Amino acid sequence: MILATSPMVGSALEELGATHEVRIIPFRSEAWTAALPEARALLVLLSEPLTPEDLGRAPNLRAVATYSVGVNHLPLAECEARGIRVISTPGTLTDATADLALALLLALTRRLAEGEALVRSGHWKGWAPDQLLGMGLRGRTCGIFGAGAIGRAFATRAWALGMEVAFWDREGSGGTVDFGPSSGPRIPLDALLARSSVVSLHCPLTSDTRNLLDARRLRQMARGAVLINTARGGIVDEAAAIDLLHEGHLGGAGLDVYAGEPALDQRWLSAPRTVLLPHLGSATVETRSAMARQVCSGIREALGN
Repeated sequence: MILATSPMVGSALEELGATHEVRIIPFRSEAWTAALPEARALLVLLSEPLTPEDLGRAPNLRAVATYSVGVNHLPLAECEARGIRVISTPGTLTDATADLALALLLALTRRLAEGEALVRSGHWKGWAPDQLLGMGLRGRTCGIFGAGAIGRAFATRAWALGMEVAFWDREGSGGTVDFGPSSGPRIPLDALLARSSVVSLHCPLTSDTRNLLDARRLRQMARGAVLINTARGGIVDEAAAIDLLHEGHLGGAGLDVYAGEPALDQRWLSAPRTVLLPHLGSATVETRSAMARQVCSGIREALGN
């Protein structure tokens, strides 16, 4: 039996149900816990963390699948020890997430949310020379955390806007990162923060990157620089970021992810110069359907039929 916590976009889960028993039961409900002993595969969402105890209640488990590219909410070491295959959706959501990061960047630097709110308020008095002036991007440096597929895809978009692109990743510094139409240097973290007008996060959340942008490093960012996060909320010390927005040191923050989501630090709602989205990185019909096909294909392969 395949135990899923929710439906998915497209027909992939329904097609999987034609050859396997699929039960859709809400995560952590009594019925979900009661069904664990029968489960051969679990399918969860990014916001549904599994524990080693869950695996212990599922002696027939052969696969754990997540409808996401990230796997930081899964007990990876325990899965490996038990011979349980872990299935996610790498690659499928690259362009959709990079597009959303670009949308956040433009919305933030051109003050789109403020502009729309002004028009909708009924108080707009017409064009004015100094009305909602934003930040131009051509010639500025875009510092990208992570040189994986999404980081490189975002680099092509920033480069197309005329930005200089530089990278930091867990490999350290030195060398260059080829992102297709051009390449960018891989430089030390402190140097990247100091020279970047835009810092965009595209690295996974690991023990090495949790709170990577703490208060000290956020303050190392150039005054007026903007932060874009479509990766994971836990990479940023959010309390420090909010303080620096109020101080004016940070020029803005465009966020699609948050620490502890869907719970949200309520201070974000009144933080200045922010664009806040509800984790829409992969939210296109095409991408979510492809993710469903990928994860269902992985489950089918793991179960051997």
